[in-house]
Amino acid sequence: MDYDTAVAGFFAAPPDARVPGPVASGSPARRLRDALEPVAMHAVWSARVNAALAGHGYDFFSGYVTGRAAPLGEVPSAVVASAFGVFEPALIDAMWSAGRALLPLPELITVRDNETAASLREVLDGEDVGGVADVLERAVDAVDGTGRPLFSALRAQPRLPDPFGRLWRATDLVREHRGDGHLAACVAAGLDPVRMGVLAETWVGYPVGEYSGTRGWPQARQDAAAARLEADGLLADGEITDTGRALRDAIEAATDASQQALLEGVGADLEEITTRLHAWSERCVEAKQFPPDPRKRAAG
Repeated sequence: MDYDTAVAGFFAAPPDARVPGPVASGSPARRLRDALEPVAMHAVWSARVNAALAGHGYDFFSGYVTGRAAPLGEVPSAVVASAFGVFEPALIDAMWSAGRALLPLPELITVRDNETAASLREVLDGEDVGGVADVLERAVDAVDGTGRPLFSALRAQPRLPDPFGRLWRATDLVREHRGDGHLAACVAAGLDPVRMGVLAETWVGYPVGEYSGTRGWPQARQDAAAARLEADGLLADGEITDTGRALRDAIEAATDASQQALLEGVGADLEEITTRLHAWSERCVEAKQFPPDPRKRAAG
């Protein structure tokens, strides 16, 4: 999948521009997560970053998989698939194998870091981002990394010198911290990867398969997951039931709880930080450097 194809698929006007209900009434941890999502994902959606990676032979998806997983080092694709959680393992294997053949991982990390910092500087021209980066770095430095492979691997990378690079890296660390905690909460709730995706997408208002279908699972596996969710009373006629919403709300609460130490590290700055990050993320969306659909922003 090249970058233009990804943009065509994910940047379509949403059918409903309202923020999904579970997100609109979300906790401080959820509000922080959604406020920073477009900044944290700038390396994935920036046209400049994608052009730089394409110059080395990466397409959109191999750049995403290899770039995000590169801090893990030279690990088997099964490790990457287990850390990502919701993607089909054979798809991850293909993208990881292809991406590793293009550049040594340290070189890929350097290209991605430099281009993301430069791109974010272009989008947030004139903003003083250093103070927010300081607060988030303080928070992510203080938390324990147990059971958080993507977060811990990323945190082990050298700190970036550019203030816009520091902002991006700090938001990405918060995102990976929450993502690792969310995956653990889903596993503890007894969900396999496909049912995780279907329950999450219906929770934020997607039809079954519209978002989870981008994760590479065969249609038969997706159909079986939806059937299992219906048999368990979590879906009915393609929509999440009250029982399903209660389960997904409980997963959300467990995910939020897993971030408590990080929020304590942010401390009294949380409201200001969230407000500023939201404004900067809106600029990313306006610059067409992140999809405009609020369901996409909330899907995590």
